[in-house]
Amino acid sequence: MLDAFKRLIARKPSEPEWPEVAEWAGRHQFGFKRVRDEGGGFVLDGQMEGKPWRLEWGPPQRPYIQGHELRIRMELGLSSNLQMLVLTQSLFETLERNAFESFTESTQTVIDGNTPEEMRWLVMFPTSSVKAPKTVRSRFHFIGGAAEDTERWVEGPLAEQLEKADAGFLAAHPPFVLMTLRGRVYLRMQLDDPDTRSLAGAVALFQVAVPQALQAGAAAVPRAAPPPFGNSRST
Repeated sequence: MLDAFKRLIARKPSEPEWPEVAEWAGRHQFGFKRVRDEGGGFVLDGQMEGKPWRLEWGPPQRPYIQGHELRIRMELGLSSNLQMLVLTQSLFETLERNAFESFTESTQTVIDGNTPEEMRWLVMFPTSSVKAPKTVRSRFHFIGGAAEDTERWVEGPLAEQLEKADAGFLAAHPPFVLMTLRGRVYLRMQLDDPDTRSLAGAVALFQVAVPQALQAGAAAVPRAAPPPFGNSRST
């Protein structure tokens, strides 16, 4: 009796199973798997353009994201020169302020490889003036190694999807990034509650960003490869 009582009080609280997410993933033929490592979370797998993509929800991998992070990534084999970034205006202002403070309040004079690409690109690359609805231009910031590449990527279908996202799962303006890096397309955002509405919106946006990135890559003018920056990696 005493042993049974000890086992009962020692048992860990049950972790959320996310049945709604699992059901939603099954309806769309996405693979669903719980992550049992420290921090927990789950992983979804799907196919697009004949290639696999992966969605992860769990502990954040970026310092500007608090709580939980949603990440989607897909390998497209894009040129490493194709470096394009879309982020919410509020996150742009935060990263810009952090970058300024980090270089003015310390003896650091160069950008090292431990600084996330999102922050380094604010210093390295120009802002792109994309043709998009006014709400998109006011809510998002656009940066790239070549302004014309970013404009090709965003203008048209992706700008329209960003406008829908701003009225939907991004209405609260959480930290959000959409970028191309090392041949891949990435989406990452702060998401404490992985409700199916937010997941569906993020996947829909990603599904527009991928073919648009392929088109932008096909039209890009060949340029010299960017210099390496230490061992920084986006995952």
